[in-house]
Amino acid sequence: MSVNLSKGQKISLDKEAGATLTRITMGLGWDTVKSKGFFGFGGKTEAVDLDASCVLFDESNKTADIVWFRQLKSRDGSIVHTGDNRTGAGDGDDEQINVDLTEVPATVKSLVFTVNSFTGQSFSQVENAYCRILNAGDGKEIARFNLSVQGEHTAQIMAKLYRHNGEWKMHAIGENGNGRTFDDLMPQITPHL
Repeated sequence: MSVNLSKGQKISLDKEAGATLTRITMGLGWDTVKSKGFFGFGGKTEAVDLDASCVLFDESNKTADIVWFRQLKSRDGSIVHTGDNRTGAGDGDDEQINVDLTEVPATVKSLVFTVNSFTGQSFSQVENAYCRILNAGDGKEIARFNLSVQGEHTAQIMAKLYRHNGEWKMHAIGENGNGRTFDDLMPQITPHL
């Protein structure tokens, strides 16, 4: 059974999955808001390019690696982005980042997942946006975080996975921000490390 996360909530991934997790998928999905045409006819949808990214941090809170649409795989191969969806078209996850938790280097303390509007539209032009964590072994959803808090922001720090007492935990950050890439959010990410 999936947990619907609220901003600031922390969970144990193993406890929610009912077993030790070795591989997870962070999925991002969204739809663009359809504009209404004259008398409700002829509405159109403008493509919104949201991008999921994963920033890896070491024990000293320094960036160890980054996985995003310009680098689809971590240097060690433990984290893989499935590719860039530039429109949000289709059902289900529009972008996914797969993480093999057993292969994440021991020097990596946390993984921070972000979402940015690369094309610059605000989240007021996006609906049905979410991120979720799946057990990649059986495809079952473990946790979901609703990102459809519409507003004029163009980015969000979604969640942090971190090591604590030998297990991986998740902190649903849900902090709004602005910027076209994860790099623009780095000053906001730092306090959450």
